[in-house]
Amino acid sequence: MTEADALEILRISVWAMLLASAPAVFTAMAVGLVISLVQALTQVQESTLSFAPKIVAVFVALAVAAPFIGGQLNLLVVEIFSHVQSGF
Repeated sequence: MTEADALEILRISVWAMLLASAPAVFTAMAVGLVISLVQALTQVQESTLSFAPKIVAVFVALAVAAPFIGGQLNLLVVEIFSHVQSGF
């Protein structure tokens, strides 16, 4: 295994991690933004108010995006195994 092979596997792994985590991260960001706007408009500055809706939204997003996340992880494993099979 050369440095180029290791960097290629690292690049593929980081990209798969970014794609797999994107649904949860973007959902949390969007819900947090909406709740922040509501808190700013109503001047309710309770820090725990944003936690419950955000966690529920993230769980729902993960449940909906589970096939996509599984597919990304499957592609990563297939790519790594093909590198192993070919001898890097």
